[in-house]
Amino acid sequence: METTIQRDGLTLRGVLEGTDKLKNDRVAILMHGFQGNRGYQPGKLLYDLSAKLNQAGIPTLRFDFAGCGESDGDFAQMTVLGEILDGMAIIDFARTKIGARQIYLVGHSQGGVVASMLAGYYRDLIDKLVLLAPAATLKDDALYGRCQGSTYDPSHIPLAVEVNGQEVSGQYFRTAQLLPIYETAQHFGNPTLIIHGLDDQVVSPEAARKYNVIIPNTELHLLEGEDHLLEGPKLAETLQTVSEFLQK
Repeated sequence: METTIQRDGLTLRGVLEGTDKLKNDRVAILMHGFQGNRGYQPGKLLYDLSAKLNQAGIPTLRFDFAGCGESDGDFAQMTVLGEILDGMAIIDFARTKIGARQIYLVGHSQGGVVASMLAGYYRDLIDKLVLLAPAATLKDDALYGRCQGSTYDPSHIPLAVEVNGQEVSGQYFRTAQLLPIYETAQHFGNPTLIIHGLDDQVVSPEAARKYNVIIPNTELHLLEGEDHLLEGPKLAETLQTVSEFLQK
């Protein structure tokens, strides 16, 4: 079911799957990473995870953040703070339009950072949290002046930095340097699952280990042979682990 949400004049576009009606008692909200999208074909983590959860009877809500995929906006203006606002609008949609009484947040990479902070902000409403290769190191990277191979002066951040062929605003890096990622996430006390590949060359598994320490009720899985995308030889294991966790 194609779904749209309005946020500050932007239309966010996504899909509600695993159900043939809008009203549902529970829903898992899936959030993609930096320079990513909600997943449009099999083999992509969030696409396959959505299908797996649907098979288990859990409806899923997948959206493109503003400036990504099919949603309105300019990626060059993307910031983590903006994606948090997107996430707030999506959670409010799940509460009001879907009527969900149980809401699960699932975030990959930067989407994991967003989900972890939203879980802290909405600790009274979010039932479970799943972090997949959460990219909390983005703050350290911003302080060092680096982003996926691109470099800049962290003390004199330019108006824009080109990363993997796309322009990223200086606002992204300025706000990233001071993001209270762990400080916010640690307020979430409900069950949390963390999965991270030990071969991740984008985000150190130390980020997952730190989340495991600062969030009080966590289950940590470190996977040999998996990189940052978690779409390798243990994809099926990852999907099964998340599905079982959300069904408990």
